[in-house]
Amino acid sequence: MNISSLPLLARHRSSNKRGSSSFSGKKAKVFTHKHCIGFLFIISFLLSIFVSSVLIIFVTLDVPNISSLDWYRPPVASRILDSNGSEVDRVFSENRSVVPLSSMPELLPKAFVAAEDDRFYQHSGVDFWSVLRAFVHNVRVGERAQGGSTITQQVTRSLLLSRKKLYSRKIKEAVFAYRLDSVLQKDEILHIYLNQIYLGEGAYGVEAAARAYFGKHVGELSLAEISLLAGLPKAPSRYSPLKNIELARKRQAYVLNRMAEEGYITPTAARRAFNKKLDLIDHRRKENGSKYFSQLVRNYVSSKYGRDILTNGGLVIHTTMDEALQREAAKSVSGVISWLFPKKLKRKPGTDTFEAPQAGLVSLDIKNGSIKAIVGGVSYADSQFDRAVQARRQPGSAFKPILYAAALEKGYTPASLVVDSPISLKGNGRNKLWEPKNFDGKFLGPTTVRTGLIESRNIVSIKLMQDVGTSSVINLARKLGIQSPLKSNLSLALGSSEVSLLELTSAYSAFGNNGKYTTPYFIEKIVDRDGNVLEINGSRSEQVLDKRTSFQITLMLQGVIESGTGRSARGLRVPAAGKTGTTDENVDAWFIGYTPDIVTGVWVGYDRKKTLGSGNTGGKIAAPIWLDFMRKATGGSKALSSFTVPVT
Repeated sequence: MNISSLPLLARHRSSNKRGSSSFSGKKAKVFTHKHCIGFLFIISFLLSIFVSSVLIIFVTLDVPNISSLDWYRPPVASRILDSNGSEVDRVFSENRSVVPLSSMPELLPKAFVAAEDDRFYQHSGVDFWSVLRAFVHNVRVGERAQGGSTITQQVTRSLLLSRKKLYSRKIKEAVFAYRLDSVLQKDEILHIYLNQIYLGEGAYGVEAAARAYFGKHVGELSLAEISLLAGLPKAPSRYSPLKNIELARKRQAYVLNRMAEEGYITPTAARRAFNKKLDLIDHRRKENGSKYFSQLVRNYVSSKYGRDILTNGGLVIHTTMDEALQREAAKSVSGVISWLFPKKLKRKPGTDTFEAPQAGLVSLDIKNGSIKAIVGGVSYADSQFDRAVQARRQPGSAFKPILYAAALEKGYTPASLVVDSPISLKGNGRNKLWEPKNFDGKFLGPTTVRTGLIESRNIVSIKLMQDVGTSSVINLARKLGIQSPLKSNLSLALGSSEVSLLELTSAYSAFGNNGKYTTPYFIEKIVDRDGNVLEINGSRSEQVLDKRTSFQITLMLQGVIESGTGRSARGLRVPAAGKTGTTDENVDAWFIGYTPDIVTGVWVGYDRKKTLGSGNTGGKIAAPIWLDFMRKATGGSKALSSFTVPVT
């Protein structure tokens, strides 16, 4: 294919235009002079029937009351934006974004006119010469091979009629097109056409198509990209460059030739555009790691405003997501799990199923509660269940900071002593005893509260719970945003009650924020297609802990990372505090930690509750995910801020 000889390609204009083909696969019938009179008579007779039918339909047909462009309100995709205004997802029944002609490149409407309807500005909605030519051609070849529809007719067909190739439909189409042309300006019709037309790959309209094929807004398209899009209406699936680049390029050459013939561009510009390399993207394979976050947004908006508004209403949903952090969070979860469990992630020979360890991660701004990243599993493609928000699992020792905070509020200090010694308590059943042990099976005797938390001593925690009371701990947990049911017994000290990762992570934010609990939120603002603000959300904080208590908990949790069970989380160049959690038989592994700016929680486990394996504790398999992500989140540089020392 060589576009350097434009006049040569231009000679084929009549054979390529409006659906005809130089290779019909059938030998055309030969008409001699003897047939002309009879043939013209038949045409005249049929044309009179056509005109009569049009007049009857024009009078009797119930035509929608189209008085202005305001009538055009098609289904529009809702857009989900991150905190920087970048689009991360869209929700739709028809993937469309309506944009005005003024936002399109000047050559874009001209390209479509040249390719689809070169007499668009001359006819009144129906080009009778094109109709007659198509009719004659179809009679000659014995099939409906050529259409002859104008842009206006294509608009009416898309908006009001079916796509069945029936002559009755063509008559109705002509009536609607004439009415549309008499009411709207030509540019208004083009506005509808360029926003309504299907251009393949699920994209309706030029804006959605520009994003689907090139990953950019329509106003940023080059002539090469414009001409490729303008070649798609004839057969969007057939000419999709993502399916058949050679066919797409042939249509591109045709469009560029037509634009040159119509005087919209020079032959030199056409050659240059054709020779320009196309930077196509395959939106179907694009994965930015935001699916779990988007799912949370979709569920919320759908439940509050309705599914139809979400999929057709053109909402602009501003979220708190940091797309860069979201991408890194997804990489940290999948990457570390693959490294820790390489054999578990492989399918068994001869089967299509496998059970792999799962993980969740949630990260929030510690000051205002805005959720920056949510990862609900190792792979969204494999499982859409969100383990960061929807799942409830036992947190184990990751719950202990709440207990210790309640103890400090009751008058304990980090230096207070608790005897770490064997205890025997009444169990649930008759004559059953509960004899809890420490993880290492040892007892340290008199132990400070600080050591009890840093080394996660179970006996110290249970004795604190006995003295403080379960009701005080549960009340504090509620103030810290934990809404899941909590069992009012001593086993609560060891994290026996199930909670969500989001709940527990947001609870930790109060420890690093001077005792202020900030309600987590993930939507900043929702705006409808007309610019009306439906809701605005922001930071909501409440002082739930004494500043000194929160600072003391933070100092102890710093010790967890420096010398306790969370040593594998060391390595950040910023102040960091955190706590591990591991349940019986290593079924659940947790690590929740924070810096002065961000709090992040990680959970690892199987969906079907079973052991992760001997030695796979929160410190061993959850903390590495946390550290990998937090290194990226903090930029690897020394923090400008540190934990605030309360003024007494």
